[in-house]
Amino acid sequence: VLNRRCVEAAVMTGLALNCSINKKSLFDRKHYFYADLPAGYQITQQRVPIAVNGSLSYSLCIDSKMSQMVTKTVRIKQIQLEQDSGKSLHDDTRSQTLVDLNRAGVGLMEVVMEPDMCCGEEAAAAVRELQLILQTLGSSQAVMAEGQLRVDANVSVHHPGEPYGVRTEVKNINSIRFLAKAIDYEIQRQIEELENGGTILNETRAFDSKLGCTVPMRDKEGKQDYRFMPEPNLPPLILYDAKSLPANMNHQQVINIDWIHERLPDLPSVKRKKLVEQYGILPEHSFTLLNEDGLAEFFESVLKQTQMKPKRVIGWILKDLLSYLKQHSLPVKDSPVSSFLLADLLNLLEKKEISSTAAKQVLAELWKGEGKTPLEIVKEQKLELLQDQKELEQICQAVIDGQENEVIMMVLG
Repeated sequence: VLNRRCVEAAVMTGLALNCSINKKSLFDRKHYFYADLPAGYQITQQRVPIAVNGSLSYSLCIDSKMSQMVTKTVRIKQIQLEQDSGKSLHDDTRSQTLVDLNRAGVGLMEVVMEPDMCCGEEAAAAVRELQLILQTLGSSQAVMAEGQLRVDANVSVHHPGEPYGVRTEVKNINSIRFLAKAIDYEIQRQIEELENGGTILNETRAFDSKLGCTVPMRDKEGKQDYRFMPEPNLPPLILYDAKSLPANMNHQQVINIDWIHERLPDLPSVKRKKLVEQYGILPEHSFTLLNEDGLAEFFESVLKQTQMKPKRVIGWILKDLLSYLKQHSLPVKDSPVSSFLLADLLNLLEKKEISSTAAKQVLAELWKGEGKTPLEIVKEQKLELLQDQKELEQICQAVIDGQENEVIMMVLG
């Protein structure tokens, strides 16, 4: 039985990726035997998928300081609805393979991109943008570590102006960082193989994250006959828009493309633009805010509780707090320094009750998560700035009085 929510999610994703939505799409059976596919076939969309001819714009830094960004576009060939397979778990110690069938038969959306990327960094940036879009739409939670988003990377090398070379497919990559590493390794491996007079096999490979390299899984030279046939249990999928929707049709039994389009949320690109326009921050800072899960919400929460200007607030968040989070591999939601505590600290700094150096000391103490407020830490460690000029003069005089020889030397010198 076709899942309505899966169809709606696919249409929503197709619209967000600038695709043409096919009002009529077809389902097919793809036959093959593998242990993780107990039915012996997979339902897919081989002939006419639900969405075609889209595009995904993404940005990446072209220098190490994240001060220069370039925007690129990858074409989306199609989006198709499929059934997921199970998961094979290889136990090398016991020389056996276990099969997890929990997700076998569950709805799967496959986004097929054209070969418009030339390195691991570009692919990683494109997939990260896709991940943010899926999470914004609610199409998927897209947590790669939990298998909710997986990437198959097709890699080939060629000289400029020549046809693409033989490609390999690196399967089931479950990390954006590993995706970049797998692609860059595979590019270099293929170049070295060809320069040494070898040939590239059309094969499926896996990325070994511990060794940092790709390893062969199975070859594709004897291409399998999948015996595609129309899926007998699923009729063509018919979608409508406002113009084609029949007047007497029950709206709950159909899917209206225009209705979905009207309800699309702000996509990450729009959110970034709003952050830049509303707070006057740099475009590259808006990317960091959205790329780190929950950081944009944290930033806006701090702003509501402090009088400090947005540019200064984002400096503290990106240069100081984020470095702590990355150092301890923590997401924003698990930070011991809440938006409330950081706002309190920045208010002390803004009122000139403490110096920037003292504020960094307080932040380090807050990170320990001992339940103290910034003001309590300031008082305990006597980090306040002196506001009383007479008191300051007395301290200076006491220092001078206690260092007579040094004072004389300075005067004479």
